[in-house]
Amino acid sequence: MQPQQAPMQSFWQGRRVLVTGHTGFKGAWLCTWLQRLGAQVTGFGLGPTTTPSLWQLAALERSIPSQFGDVRDLSAVQTAVTTARPELILHLAAQSLVRPSYQDPMATFATNIMGTAHVLEAARGAPDLRGVVVVTSDKCYENREWPHAYREGDALGGYDPYSASKGCAEVVTAAMRRSFFADGTAPALASARAGNVIGGGDFSVDRLVPDLVRAFLAGEAALLRNPAATRPWQHVLEPLHGYLRLAQRLFEGGSAYAEAWNFGPLACDEVPVQRVATELCGHFPGASLRVAQDHTAPHEAGLLRLDPGKSMLRLGWRPTLTLSEALRWIADWHHAIAVDPSAARAMTEAQIAAFEAQIDATQPAGAA
Repeated sequence: MQPQQAPMQSFWQGRRVLVTGHTGFKGAWLCTWLQRLGAQVTGFGLGPTTTPSLWQLAALERSIPSQFGDVRDLSAVQTAVTTARPELILHLAAQSLVRPSYQDPMATFATNIMGTAHVLEAARGAPDLRGVVVVTSDKCYENREWPHAYREGDALGGYDPYSASKGCAEVVTAAMRRSFFADGTAPALASARAGNVIGGGDFSVDRLVPDLVRAFLAGEAALLRNPAATRPWQHVLEPLHGYLRLAQRLFEGGSAYAEAWNFGPLACDEVPVQRVATELCGHFPGASLRVAQDHTAPHEAGLLRLDPGKSMLRLGWRPTLTLSEALRWIADWHHAIAVDPSAARAMTEAQIAAFEAQIDATQPAGAA
């Protein structure tokens, strides 16, 4: 098994990186981390879609060059890639929620399927590009609601438009890899499938942790729609560490890592919504919960588990924070910015530094 290791500044310093979806929750955390590592980061995507947004609170618009556009626009994507001259692309731009995908399935399909195809088409002509990581989702699998944790070779699918779009994005990525990125001179192309990502700075609507935090801070009882649903919960820094690790491997090892990878928590952190909500509630004095299941709501999976064994074995990645630690970090982040919104950047950087230190603390003595 490869040793666990924090992202290396010696690799990332000065590296030209294009991040799509850079103004989103995960994108903002990733851009902050890449800046900390000394990378030359350029972002492409839409403006922030929430108010507030981590992108704005952390003042990233002042430090990261942005090219605003839509991944559904091939010419805009090509212009962004040409201008950024990236050595690595991390493609995060997506419509990322299940319930809105029922409301506008065509936009979800266009963004997540054709948007991915557009990024990969633009990547074909990038002269300095060495690697591309396409971020999809744990929901790309054909979910049979069984106890089996899904592995990278399991069938792709999707009940709802969002899940199906992510399964299709995986099919597009695999087809493009075999057709255009298999040549030894082409960039190495991989996909990454993460679990349910949580963390400070997520202000999305209709997502469990942001909805809980909003209610707790407002002094309202937080509503649980589906308390028994079980998901693979992980702090946002966990999969981002995986993406950075994978991108470096693609750059250095090429086709040996050009495949699909799962980044999920240990089985002990695949727990029901009720437990997550109850534990997070304990970090907010006076907070309360109420259950009001909506039996007319569109279908959402009741059980989903992810097997990260391959990433642990071959990439030297493994989960670092327990779910309890992740929930405490979320509460700490939001308590700090509730007092002083200008603390967002400092809190984000401090948690990245603490995460790196925790990774290094778990590395075996003498490991390189």
